[in-house]
Amino acid sequence: MNVTIDKNSGYCFGVEFAIQMAEDEMEHCEELYCLGDIVHNGMEVKRLYEKGLRIIDREQLKELRDCKVLIRAHGEPPETYQLALENNIELIDASCPVVLKLQNRVKHAFDAGKPDNAQVVIYGQVGHAEVIGLAGQTRDEAIIVTTEEDLEKIDFTRPVTLFSQTTKSTKGFYHIKSLIEERLQQANQDSTAVPNLNANDSICRQVSNREPQLAKFSTEHDVIVFVSGRKSSNGKALYGVCKHHNPNSYFIESEEELQEEWFADAQTVGVCGATSTPMWLMEQVATSINALEPEQV
Repeated sequence: MNVTIDKNSGYCFGVEFAIQMAEDEMEHCEELYCLGDIVHNGMEVKRLYEKGLRIIDREQLKELRDCKVLIRAHGEPPETYQLALENNIELIDASCPVVLKLQNRVKHAFDAGKPDNAQVVIYGQVGHAEVIGLAGQTRDEAIIVTTEEDLEKIDFTRPVTLFSQTTKSTKGFYHIKSLIEERLQQANQDSTAVPNLNANDSICRQVSNREPQLAKFSTEHDVIVFVSGRKSSNGKALYGVCKHHNPNSYFIESEEELQEEWFADAQTVGVCGATSTPMWLMEQVATSINALEPEQV
């Protein structure tokens, strides 16, 4: 049985940058706080915990004083920076440059749309760290949509400026865009003018390009083992791509979840993962698959 790791899987630039910043900082201090999981992968969070990275939430942040806190790649809303100033907290800002640019675009759109009573709509996951940071640029007035049902939150008699969480599916974004266009037309049939839709495809291309790459990789193997943390929004989306193109695709967080029966009669196995999946973990999974006895597979 031949086991191959997808060379295009693994950390995106933003996640790799944040983890490197954390490791560099921990060389000079025994303990470093991080606001939320530095990456949506439990195995990597555990590895960094052993090096001194301590995960905190926003409530715990309010109690901290005179310390260092890492901002992960997902970015943060303005109030986090204000709180850090008040509590004399040194922020190690590892926000992804792509996310920072998007935050600026969202803020500009929100401010510029005020005269026209425009709405900022973000296609993303409610409660996701990146989405919290984006919504913070609008004083939390942005409308977050994940499903078709969420479109009921939008007032279709007003202009709409649409953005996407950087790690969402491109196909999903354009589907939501088309539905908003339809609703605007329907809601304004008797009007002389249809409110404007300004749609911005803000999905990170380093992420979206993985979809066609994974589609091809999935068809090249009998079995696909997709490695990702279950909290990862990107992981769910990319696993969906694998499952669509290869029904023999399996989602795991670590090698402990491997099941021998998956590999019965398999000649080739592909191991891949999300933008939050470390290469060392995929290598660990590949090694475990290779270690299975021939008669078991």
